[in-house]
Amino acid sequence: MLLSNLAASLALAAPTPPAEEAEQQAQLDQDIPQLLEQDAIPSVSIAQIRNGKVVLFAAYGEQSDGVPATPATLYNAASLTKPLTAEIILRLVSKGEIELDEPMDRYWLDPDIAADPRHALLTPRLALSHRTGFPNWRDGKEGLRILRQPGVKWGYSGEGYRYVAHFAENKSGQDFEELAQTYLFKPLAMTETSYSSKDWFKGRIAVPANAAGEAVQPQFASRFNAADLLYTTAYDYGLFIAGVLADQGLSPAVARERGKIQVSMMDEMCQGKLAESCPPNAGFGLGWQILAFKDETLLMHTGKDEGVFTFAYLNRTSRDGAVILTNSDNGYKIVLPVLERLNSSPAFLRYLRGQIQ
Repeated sequence: MLLSNLAASLALAAPTPPAEEAEQQAQLDQDIPQLLEQDAIPSVSIAQIRNGKVVLFAAYGEQSDGVPATPATLYNAASLTKPLTAEIILRLVSKGEIELDEPMDRYWLDPDIAADPRHALLTPRLALSHRTGFPNWRDGKEGLRILRQPGVKWGYSGEGYRYVAHFAENKSGQDFEELAQTYLFKPLAMTETSYSSKDWFKGRIAVPANAAGEAVQPQFASRFNAADLLYTTAYDYGLFIAGVLADQGLSPAVARERGKIQVSMMDEMCQGKLAESCPPNAGFGLGWQILAFKDETLLMHTGKDEGVFTFAYLNRTSRDGAVILTNSDNGYKIVLPVLERLNSSPAFLRYLRGQIQ
């Protein structure tokens, strides 16, 4: 697949960028097509947030064989779905519809764990910070199980996010996709984002590719999955990042909770040589990994499905951020080159380099 002759295609109208953004865009236009070809990545879609606003968005490569990617191309967000789900839950908390620390079994109890008394300990806070004790995904034969005491230890779990979404549905009496539209997508004008497959996806999908650059079958959700398979554009996700930076839709108290490290991950992330580039404190918050450097705090998340890699971050201090969506198992290789060309935080870049090495 030849990518070097494909330039960025902008399907959305944008104002003339300031000089710095124009220079960064020119650098991306020059370098990214070659990097995609070098690493067998079919395409990448990028959004940059500066001072709380989306200031740059572009797409490079091909969404499918012979079809150029544009900013209107839809990507599987993979686990970047989770921060959106967390934000919906936090907006419900801010409106007084649910509480962060209420037992979820009053409104939702998965039959698989009904006989385990520890279900009474499960709360939205524990679900959003990956402390439910659930596995990442339930076993196909044994169903859902609580593997460890809830609230004690961090353990990444998509099932925890699915659980809190079902709880929100049952307590509110509304389908979770309706809640998403009411509390997040419509307020942020995110018109190109959906938890489940829609007719308007047709002809717009970034087809996933394996490490050899070979196409693999895209995955879709017929009904919402609160932890995975949301489809979006980099621009739409950039609008979400801007909303998070503005604490839009959150009460001051809930916004403060979202910015707190709920569980430290220094032992997992910063041992041995990795400690050289780590911040003084790091862990997981409510929907995001939090990196607390000396002079700045960043929130980040990644996503990985078959043939998909996605990345997003925001800097609470500078109010900057970026979204990088790819349709490739090799997509992680393009993250640092893009962030370097967007002049991201030196401390953050140093941390990411350390984690990759």
